[in-house]
Amino acid sequence: MMKYIWCAMIVLSVAAGLATGRGAELQGAILDGASDGATLIIGMVGAYCLWLGLLGIARDSGMTEKLARLMKKPLSLLFRGIRDNEEAMSMVTMNIVANMLGMGNAATPFGIKAIAAMNREKVKTPTDDMCLFLILNTASVQLLPTSIIAVRRAAGSAAPGSIVVPSLAATFLTAVIALILGKACAAVRRRVKRK
Repeated sequence: MMKYIWCAMIVLSVAAGLATGRGAELQGAILDGASDGATLIIGMVGAYCLWLGLLGIARDSGMTEKLARLMKKPLSLLFRGIRDNEEAMSMVTMNIVANMLGMGNAATPFGIKAIAAMNREKVKTPTDDMCLFLILNTASVQLLPTSIIAVRRAAGSAAPGSIVVPSLAATFLTAVIALILGKACAAVRRRVKRK
């Protein structure tokens, strides 16, 4: 579906540019956009290598596992339905910790395994714990917003790391509100089911 939306946007934009007599500006914008994209990517590669290297060291040194152990008890209060499912709790914890540390690529396999472990009964509709996990996964607290720091650095920001505190505050607030709304929706759904 997205490919059709992108295709339509491109075709309509080019048609509008040509119809308004801005063909030369359109050509310049296309070439400038491609050049700016390549420059941005080259600038980000170094920052990504540094952060992914540091995060890889953190993972290999066992820091992520230690953080996961610290998070396990609070998370078991949120995920009451899978509290006794050791595999699911472990995968949920590792996914959330990886997301917190900015390791989105490492978080994805943990997330897939967490949902698979939660769905042992092969239910067709998601459980409250599955929904809550997806909410937390989407609105995850970011301790290290590595992608944003890299983009800001590549764009020439004087202080690319200055986004850390505002990002932490915003993602924490978003996660809390998302959790409250998720729990409220689950309570309403249970109440409606009983009737």
